[in-house]
This record gives sequence, C-alpha cells and structure tokens, in this order.
Amino acid sequence: MQVTLPPPQAGKPPDVEKPKRLRTIIVLTFVAVFLLPVVVRVSAYAFYRGTTDWRRADWSSSGMLPAASVSPPARILIMAGRAGGIKGVIGVHTWIVVKPAGASRWTRYDVVGWTATPVQTNYWTPDSRWFDTVPTIVADISGDKAQALIPKIEAAVKSYQYNHAGDYRLWPGPNSNTFIAALLRAVPELGIALPPNAIGRDFRGIPYIGLSDSRTGIEVNFCGVLGVKLGLVEGIEVNVLGLVAGLDLRSPALKLPGYGRVGLDRWNLAEAANR
Repeated sequence: MQVTLPPPQAGKPPDVEKPKRLRTIIVLTFVAVFLLPVVVRVSAYAFYRGTTDWRRADWSSSGMLPAASVSPPARILIMAGRAGGIKGVIGVHTWIVVKPAGASRWTRYDVVGWTATPVQTNYWTPDSRWFDTVPTIVADISGDKAQALIPKIEAAVKSYQYNHAGDYRLWPGPNSNTFIAALLRAVPELGIALPPNAIGRDFRGIPYIGLSDSRTGIEVNFCGVLGVKLGLVEGIEVNVLGLVAGLDLRSPALKLPGYGRVGLDRWNLAEAANR
C-alpha cells in the first residue's frame, strides 16, 4: 500500500516567523517613538531657525519675575529655555533660581561650557531669555518648604563634582542639565523631574541601578546613554542615546524626544514645535 504525503507548506516555520515579527515590531516602535518626533522637529527647524549666534541673541530679562525686594517669601524656581541653533531641535537648557525669605536679590545658578569653571552664579538675569526665547517655569516652590531646602541646594552647588576646567561635555554629559539633575538628586524633597528634552540630565559617570532621582521609584541607567525609569515623580521613561520617551503619571502627558512633555489635554504639535 502506497501512502501519499501532503506537499510541504510554503513559508517559514512558526518558530522562525515569531522572532522575525518581534524584531519588526521593535524596529517600528523605535522609529515611531524616538525617530519620527525628531524628524518632525528637524522639519520645523528648517522653517524656523531662530537666532544661532549668541552675540546677536537677546539675553535680556523676560520680566517673568518681580524684583526680589517686593517678593518677601522664599522661592525656588527651575527654568528652561530652548537651546540655540541645531541643539534647539531636541534640547533645552535648564537653570535654577533661589531666593531666601527677605533676600534683596535672586540668585541664579547655571553650568556653561566656555568658562574656566562650569558652574556660574548670576551670569545672566534670573529670568533672562535664552537665545531670544522666553523661558518656561518647570517648577516653582515658595514659602517654608523653599526656605528649608535652599541651604541644601546651595550645598549641592558647592559640591558639584564636575566643576573643573574641561569637565563640560555636550553629550551625553556632564552638561548644564546634568548639573540641575544633580541638584535635584541631592535634594529629592523637591519632588521635581526635569523635562525629558533636557538632554544630559540622565548622565551618570558609571552604570547605575537603584532608586530614581526623586527616590520615588527605580532606575536602570547606563551612563545616560541607555536607561529606564519608573517612579511617582518621573513616571515611565525610556532613554535611548539621551532621547527620552514615556508617560507622565502624576499629570497625564506624553514625553516625546525633542518636544519634551506634551499634556494630553492640549495635544498640539504645532504649539509644541515653538516651545
């Protein structure tokens, strides 16, 4: 008796198709989440370049803050301004402004890459424009809480480890955003997360696994180049080459490379492109 076997089925076996399909999903997800927003930002930059020469840029006060003498309570502000030139496509520069109760002036701390020591005090006015653009306020803390935390912030400024000639590095850090992130890490009571487009904020000198910056979650970080965060303050974040995508859980929003935090209640890429 002769048995006729069915012809072999065309195509690859299931155990080969599944890994291939998974790789395709991973690649498409990476393109959609990390590359597409940057491409859109670059396209916007082609039409609006802004000022790229620091000598021609407007660095004057934006008028956002009152004179310290007419604002007695202690106050802490984290501010951000879009970086100049091509860097502004994906990144912002951040700084911190503090004023103890009754102080007669604001004190601003920044890190820049062209001075003998990176950390600078009152290099600009506290609320100055950054490459012509009016800054945004990332966080604003006042009253007794601010008064209690200002000494810790000032101690962290003095002990910042990358404050030597030659320490500054644009990418992956340590840069201006690395400095502010270090202050927030030293004073977790602030409960603040920097914008996801503050490139360099996740830089660490060595690989790290442990509590997140705010100590409200966990973090896995490979020198700021690759990493994952999950925390109450940080939300959900995935860092690839310094580009961060994720979700803000406290105040629902998407975190997109180049755009930063985009609130779901005001989803508008055209508006975000001009931030």
